[in-house]
Amino acid sequence: MRLKDKVCLITGGAAGIGKAAAERFAEEGAKVVICDLAEEAGQKTATELGVDFYKVNVTDHQEVQAWVDSVVEKYGRVDVLINNAGILRDGLFVKVKDGELVGQMSEENFDLVIDVNLKGVFNCAQAVAPYMIKQGDGGAIINTTSIVGLDGNFGQTNYVASKAGVIGMTKVWARELGRHKIRVNAIAPGFTLTEMVKQMPERILDGMIAKTPMRRMGEPVDIANAFLFLASDEATFISGVTLRVDGGIVVGT
Repeated sequence: MRLKDKVCLITGGAAGIGKAAAERFAEEGAKVVICDLAEEAGQKTATELGVDFYKVNVTDHQEVQAWVDSVVEKYGRVDVLINNAGILRDGLFVKVKDGELVGQMSEENFDLVIDVNLKGVFNCAQAVAPYMIKQGDGGAIINTTSIVGLDGNFGQTNYVASKAGVIGMTKVWARELGRHKIRVNAIAPGFTLTEMVKQMPERILDGMIAKTPMRRMGEPVDIANAFLFLASDEATFISGVTLRVDGGIVVGT
């Protein structure tokens, strides 16, 4: 019961890594509150796990603030924030054929990924931090980045930019909030077998496994266990860290 009675907020909690984190945190005694834009899936997960669900668009600062205010009104505090919500809109930066430009990443897809993956993390952390400071006994903010935020990856300019930005913000917040006993860390998952990834062609999945030294895909629970460690009192002197949970992979081109 490493998180007994701790109030834990998880964004993108309806499925995949977020759902796995909600399940593990609930098993460890936490009062879990998940949010997601996928209302039907979110309600299903909440019922299945016995946790609270809110429909929240993390890109909307006021909507996020209202969510956090509502959670604190109900539970009186917030101890852990897992910033997990994120999206993909992959595409080449520029695509050239026979020396001529034939395509490029759209401004719309760049802005959308930055808005969700980077601004969304900013919005949620900024809503939670003042409550953690006021409580006086600290808290833990854990941001989901990616190995590609460290290594880069072909066809992911927008996603890599957002995840690299999350790593940078994590370091800044660890410095700024440390005096208030708030720890800020990031998890960088490798290839993880979420519902979305399972739908990829088998040859793509085989390629992911071949590039991973441990010769398997990560499971959502592998990432959830890393969240759990960093959220627990076992990690009270760990802050500003980006922890790779990737089976030893180094992403190439």
